[in-house]
Formats: sequence, C-alpha cells, structure tokens
Amino acid sequence: MGRATKGCGCAVALVALVIGAAVYFGKDFAINWWKTKPPPPSGGELQVHVLDVGPINGDSILIISPAGKAVLVDAGDAGKGKVILDALKRYNVQQLDYFIATHPHPDHLGAADEVMKATKVLNVIDNGLAPPGWEPTAAPTQPAKVLSNKKPVAKKPDKKPSIIRFYEEYKEAVSQGGAHYEKAEPGKKFDLGGGALLTILAPSQPFFTKEQMKTGGNEPNANSVVARLDYGDFSMLLPGDAEQQTEHRMLTKDLNLQTDILKVSHHSSKYATATDFLERVKPAVAIVSCGEWNRYGHPAQVVLDRLKAAGVKLYRTDLQGEITITTRGKENDYRIATAKEAKRDVWEGRLPQKDDSTRAGFIAYGDFGPPPKNVNRQPRDREDQRTCPANFQRANTLRNWQLWRNV
Repeated sequence: MGRATKGCGCAVALVALVIGAAVYFGKDFAINWWKTKPPPPSGGELQVHVLDVGPINGDSILIISPAGKAVLVDAGDAGKGKVILDALKRYNVQQLDYFIATHPHPDHLGAADEVMKATKVLNVIDNGLAPPGWEPTAAPTQPAKVLSNKKPVAKKPDKKPSIIRFYEEYKEAVSQGGAHYEKAEPGKKFDLGGGALLTILAPSQPFFTKEQMKTGGNEPNANSVVARLDYGDFSMLLPGDAEQQTEHRMLTKDLNLQTDILKVSHHSSKYATATDFLERVKPAVAIVSCGEWNRYGHPAQVVLDRLKAAGVKLYRTDLQGEITITTRGKENDYRIATAKEAKRDVWEGRLPQKDDSTRAGFIAYGDFGPPPKNVNRQPRDREDQRTCPANFQRANTLRNWQLWRNV
C-alpha cells in the first residue's frame, strides 16, 4: 500500500512538472501570438484602390481604413499626379496619413512630388536606399574672385538624368512638406484604426547587391518595401517590385505570408512570383498593376501560367482600369470591382522588347513611349521587312495581330 501511494505521488509530480514546463515555455508563444494577432474588425468598410496609372508602367495603391485613415503605396510615374489627386478627391481623402515608397524607381515614385505638393502627408516610409548612381546635390559654392577684366561666364548646372532627377524631387518634396520620415523596418506595425493593421515584412538586411542579381532582376526591386494589410479575416500582400530573391529570403523567415489577395510583384515580371512563393502565399485573387505601353513583357506569360495553375482569380489594371476591393473584415466577404471590362483575355501575356534586369544593364524605368506606329497592319512587303526586321519577325511568330498591337 505504501508503494502504491508513493508511485501515485511521483506520477502527480511528473504531471505537475509537465504542466509547469508547458506554461513556462508556452507563455512566450502565447504572448507573441497575442501581440501579432490583428485587432478585431470594427465592422466598418476597408477600401483598397489599385489605381490605373497607365498606359506606362507603374504602381499606386490607395488604402482607406474603416476609421478614415489613408495610406498611399507608391505614386506611379511622372505626370500621373493628376490621376492620384483625382482619386483622393473622389474618395474624399483630405490628407495622407502614410505615404509608402516601396523602392526608388520612377514608375513608383515619379509623381510623388506632385502628390506631396498638393496634399498634406503626415508620414513617409521608404527603404532608405537611393537609386544607383544618385548623389546628394552639393551645396552651392561661392564664386572665385576674378582678377582679370574678363567677365566670368556662368556655368550652367548639370542636369541629372531623368531616371535620377525623380528621386531628387521626391526627397525635396518630403523635406519641404514637413512629413515625419522613417525607414521601413521588418516587423513594424501601423495601426490604421477600425481594426485595420499594416505590417512591414521586408526589406531585411543585408540589402541585396548588384552581384546577387546575376540570375535576373535588379537590386532596387529586390530591396522593395513589402507590406501586409490585415482587417479581421481579410488580408492582402503588397510586395512592391520584390524579386524572386526577396521572395526566397522571406520564405526562410517566420512570416505570415498566406493571404486572400496578392498584388503581383514587379508588374508580373518573369523575375518574380516564384512557384514556391505562390504555394506559401496561397492567394485566392491576384492583381497585376502594369501599363499597356510597357516594353518589358509585363505581365509575363510564365507568371500568368503559374497564377492560373494556382487557381487564382486574376485582375489587371492595363485591361480593366482601376481595381477596387471593399471588405468589412468578415471571412470571404470582400468584393472586387473594375472600372471597365477587359477587351481581351486577362490570361494572355505580353512579349518583351527589353529586359528589366541588372545583367542586361537595366538601371531604372523611364524610356516608355507610345506603341510603334503602323502596328495595326501586317508588314506588307520586303520594304517593311528591311526597315523593321524585328517587328516583321515578331509579327510572323505571334498567334494573332491583336497581341502584337498590345505589346
């Protein structure tokens, strides 16, 4: 009887030890889960507007929280400020609580100065990196004393290339606007009110370098700010122009990547949206923001094929204009509306005329223009073949002329 009682006491002690250990080691997990758990939705409406900043390439995404806070992620290319400002007026946005610049390329920051000069911006967030080749403008120096009778000739200031000037204008607008600036830090959360939460997932250091982009893509894109938007049961991933190198790095980290809606990275470039990344994200909907006139083959057919194989619903700004998502944070209650109906198959990609990778000498966007002239007809004779051999060859390899016209 004594042995049985003693054995029972040992068993009770063992159970107590196991429970105590579970509580001790589990408390950190529980605390972390509670900290990362999004706040409950207020029931108000969250709006996400993927703006149409085409026909050149570009991104600009307007988020309006249930509490009325507004976030603008990127600002399209130069000259697209009017499109963005019109959207702010249309949705009664009086000020931007946050402007997030995902990376320093003109198709994402070109119109930032136009927006900041016309709209109050409270906070600006970017990755802290300048475009390749950019140097701060030097302070003006005092002219040297002239000892001769000759009148000094004023030296004209050097004009910076357009692919760099946009960044100078962006930095100047941030400084003059008086917005609070901060560098994007992975794990940082921004409470948008009403239960909406924005979390920074990338970039993480060390930043990607040119040497790491030999397999494709380019370093400004790879170092894009990646953000996740949560509201109740709704979620959306906003990866800027993150490349496959960025995706693979995120896959190695303990990040919540599964989401309802994926804004397809890098305008659906062939250098992003890898299969293993899609398998982790598991989006139900994919949205491609690209321009009809882009020369980089966006969206790439190989990426569209991956998305189709993943069973997602696809939307494209180049074919459907502005794309609006609304939700009250309940499971699968989000609605998607487009500004217009697509006049061609959304699953049909474009053919590239240029390669947007570091290995091809790519620096930044900025050489967009209208489609080539006379592309609505077939090359009629040898004169067409002689004067435009590339187009002649392309025309004879496409399934139909409509695709060529829309490259």
